[in-house]
Amino acid sequence: MLRIHFTPEDVGRVRIAGEPDPLWETIFSVWRLRRPGPELIYGRWREHALRVSRRDDLELLLPLVRGAYYPDFLTPAEGSLGLPAALEVIKSTPATRLRGELAELVRHAGPKPSWMSSLAQGDAETVQRLAAALQSQYDGVIAPFWAEGRAHIEAERSRRARVLLDQGAEGLLDSFRPMMRWEPPVLEVDTPFDQTLHLDGRGLILLPSFLSYGTPDALRDTTLPPVLVYPIEHDLTLNPGLRPADGASLAALIGKTRTSLLESLGDGRTTSELARRVGVSAASVSQHTAVLREARLIQTNRAGKAVVHTLTPLGEALLGDQP
Repeated sequence: MLRIHFTPEDVGRVRIAGEPDPLWETIFSVWRLRRPGPELIYGRWREHALRVSRRDDLELLLPLVRGAYYPDFLTPAEGSLGLPAALEVIKSTPATRLRGELAELVRHAGPKPSWMSSLAQGDAETVQRLAAALQSQYDGVIAPFWAEGRAHIEAERSRRARVLLDQGAEGLLDSFRPMMRWEPPVLEVDTPFDQTLHLDGRGLILLPSFLSYGTPDALRDTTLPPVLVYPIEHDLTLNPGLRPADGASLAALIGKTRTSLLESLGDGRTTSELARRVGVSAASVSQHTAVLREARLIQTNRAGKAVVHTLTPLGEALLGDQP
């Protein structure tokens, strides 16, 4: 179990990341190749990943991601700035840190391949190979699903934001049960490792992840910027099978009411809120949102007894909100 100790200042400095982190998702993609997760959630993605993952990349990445511990230097905080910036940070990791974290990996996971000794010494060519493997893995198995991942994370943020507005920061922390339990001033997190983290005024970044499943993850070095990566909920009753849209569902979108619904979504609306804004019945909204969801223009998630609808990147593009 991970126990995160908050000061009053830390409670006010809790933030939810706005997008998936490209390196955390890349690392989780390697983990999902070992541990598939539920077929209904990850089946389509994993079928694609098994087809396109390069053997040369996995020869480097699989030994680094093979148990409950994987080195912190693989997921620097600069991932929030984009993959190129994060890879530059990895390539500049000091050899002393590489040696320490790889030694910890061996302690947890057992024998290491021969190339790992070169990596632990900071060999420039080996570090460059690792960065190239991360880039290649991201390009092959993460980038094609990035828009889908963003849509899920945006829906998660919208749902949590409503909790924050209604119940405040402590209500937000308490909303993650059962995988996390807010027992002020400590957040208890179910993890496969035991650790105590004192935030000491630094705040906490909550990072929702599309490919994480089961238990949250955190950096093991408590001196690094605090981040807690947690799996989002995949509600298959609202998003059945993550099916690709077909031409018929897209053609069914043409019409004033559905256009009004898309334009009214903003940062997320419940069915009843949309009914009031557009001036139709809640039953009619449910029928229209089902079509919009099938066409992958909106994402729908539960928020308590209500459901919240949010735009996907495709929906935003249709409205002209982005190129």
